[in-house]
Amino acid sequence: MKTKTLVFTNNKGGSGKSTTCANVAYSLNEQGCRVLAIDTDMQMNLTLSFFEEERVMEFNEGENNLYKGVLRSGNLEDCIFETGYRGLDIIPSSILMSGIEEVLYKRGGSREILKGLLKSTVDSGKYDFILIDAPPTLGLWVRNILNAADGVVIPVEASPWGLFGLANMIDYVNEASKDNKKLKICGIVVTKVDVRKNYFHQTEELLSDMEDIRVFKSFIRVDSSIEWAQDNSMPVGAYKKNSRSAKEYRELAMELRAAI
Repeated sequence: MKTKTLVFTNNKGGSGKSTTCANVAYSLNEQGCRVLAIDTDMQMNLTLSFFEEERVMEFNEGENNLYKGVLRSGNLEDCIFETGYRGLDIIPSSILMSGIEEVLYKRGGSREILKGLLKSTVDSGKYDFILIDAPPTLGLWVRNILNAADGVVIPVEASPWGLFGLANMIDYVNEASKDNKKLKICGIVVTKVDVRKNYFHQTEELLSDMEDIRVFKSFIRVDSSIEWAQDNSMPVGAYKKNSRSAKEYRELAMELRAAI
């Protein structure tokens, strides 16, 4: 199987993007896939999904995080770390990623830097999937991320403002696809669902009107198990294997595999 690179992105914060990326990565690995997760956001939430805060701060202050890897301009092999789950690795982020746009502009505003840095990893075939957690912006850095990807997953929160900015996100992906012809939207996943509230049904109804964009049948409910897992720096499938949310992420991972 050729390595597939997927981006979890939404320009609206609070969509459950990092949580979805981390738990889909774990679920794919649980299903026998070799996965590399890449944290591209200064908030480091994806890194925190797999490591305790003390270790995350070591990554932040060290030389082998994504930011330092971009500065070195070679490849990112030295930035890959095992997570403790066999076959699931990560490239950690750094709070210094807050300055990544300035770095890119000093290099002429290139949209291909991340793609070049990942080329040897992609070409090696070591991983079945590379999953990238993108920051909630639509800047040059996200354009770099989209240019390095095969597909896009857009998490959307089931809330009154959950769809705010979604049209801009889709337009931005479509614009990026002019540079990256293989890029496609794999689908939208609805997160933070409370089926008792009208917000969920309103979100479903509005998304159903979108043409040519898949909305995954699998959705992620609000579940305290997710919060407890995050508090323990673990994917929910590892923290509580039989929880409802662990099952939902497994179903989403299977549906995503069928969609690409």
